[in-house]
Amino acid sequence: MNKIVIAGGSGQVGTILARAFYRQGREVVVLGRHPIKTPWRFIRWDAKTLGDWTDEIEGADAVINLAGRSVDCRYTTENRRLILESRVDSTRVVGEAIRRASKSPPVWLQMSTATIYAHRYDEPNDEANGLIGGMEPNVPETWRFSIDVAKAWEQAALVAKPPWTRQVILRSAMVMSPDRGGVFDTLLRLVRFGLGGRHGDGRQYMSWIHEADFVNAIEWLLEHDSVNGPINLCAPNPLPDAEFMADLRKAWRASFGLPSTEWMLELGAIFLRTETELILKSRRVVPGLLMQQGFDFQFSEWLNAARDLCSR
Repeated sequence: MNKIVIAGGSGQVGTILARAFYRQGREVVVLGRHPIKTPWRFIRWDAKTLGDWTDEIEGADAVINLAGRSVDCRYTTENRRLILESRVDSTRVVGEAIRRASKSPPVWLQMSTATIYAHRYDEPNDEANGLIGGMEPNVPETWRFSIDVAKAWEQAALVAKPPWTRQVILRSAMVMSPDRGGVFDTLLRLVRFGLGGRHGDGRQYMSWIHEADFVNAIEWLLEHDSVNGPINLCAPNPLPDAEFMADLRKAWRASFGLPSTEWMLELGAIFLRTETELILKSRRVVPGLLMQQGFDFQFSEWLNAARDLCSR
């Protein structure tokens, strides 16, 4: 595949993909709302209406849509509206552009989230048997909002999909890279400041994927024409938060990490203008279809992944 259009590609995950594809010599076009200086081509769009950017869809080999407002914020009424609309509107208009193209891309990879699965500690969630969340007892209302958003996001993609285009829904876990401002950077900062202990009771599962495996999985999905529908993008071995943070401390050679109680996390979330769901929800997600199809993970264990990321 030569030309790849990445909608909403100016964030951390989009930059990881654009950088990898560009280094391979492919033509990379990123659609974004705010112009940035990059070695690949950048085209401005508003992520909700058709415009000149649709010319880039013509003849493209693939479209990857990552667009959506960051969920790293307080779930106020206004932020909820923006989070939902940014995902649904961008997905709808990407589908419309693909449908209108005289030579439409053969494949559309559409971002979703592993957060769509239920908060649970028992069985792992794969694509075939995973429990979709929203009905769990005794969880914060904000967690149900996130699942409602994920469901609406995926439904918008299914409705917008032209019948002749292969579509893959990317239920992605947290993508770990050493880039500034990413989730790994945030977690490592806690470790460096002596705050890298367990969060809450530490039982909640952390699902993750190393950036190298994320890129390789995207390439694999682009090349395998028989694969469609929801795909879990995550490492095969999620682990409880307490073990996850212990391995991160070990990778950084930190001897101590102060644990955080739930009330401490709630106060910190208010101060940082975010939500505790990002760290307290148990995301025990596994890549069932990728493993069945023989995808080879470079980093299947968190300690090895953390050591590589810390070294970089």
